[in-house]
Amino acid sequence: MRRKEKEIADPAEIEEIVKKAKICRIGLVDGEEPYIVPVCFGYEGNALYFHSAHEGRKMDLIRRNNRVCFEIDTDVEVIDAEKPCGWSTRYRSVIGVGWAHILEDEEDKIRGLAVLMRQFGEKKPDLEFEKAARAAVVRIDIENITGKKSGY
Repeated sequence: MRRKEKEIADPAEIEEIVKKAKICRIGLVDGEEPYIVPVCFGYEGNALYFHSAHEGRKMDLIRRNNRVCFEIDTDVEVIDAEKPCGWSTRYRSVIGVGWAHILEDEEDKIRGLAVLMRQFGEKKPDLEFEKAARAAVVRIDIENITGKKSGY
């Protein structure tokens, strides 16, 4: 990272950001074209989970190339000033890369959905097996993650 004073080196702080956030942006590749999509997600261990319809551009791209990147941010605020050039932002963010896996095993899917629900505050998710089994659930195994902050 070029600006070392903005780097988040503490893994616990990076994890705090990921656990606090509700939206993750997933970066995929469609031939020569980048494609980014926001998803609601859950985090546990060294993995992110999200659900999706079985069909669509995002899922097609994951099936073709499951190498992904992601961005998560929290505590974002624009700090204005009298002069526009004096404006700034406060934020904490993480960027990472990993491998996306479409889960096939029903128990893995249920677990992934439970992780997602806990991210949103549901302590004991009561998932209906038949309904949960119909969703596509994707796990991103995180290979590398870095953090950055400004104004903190």
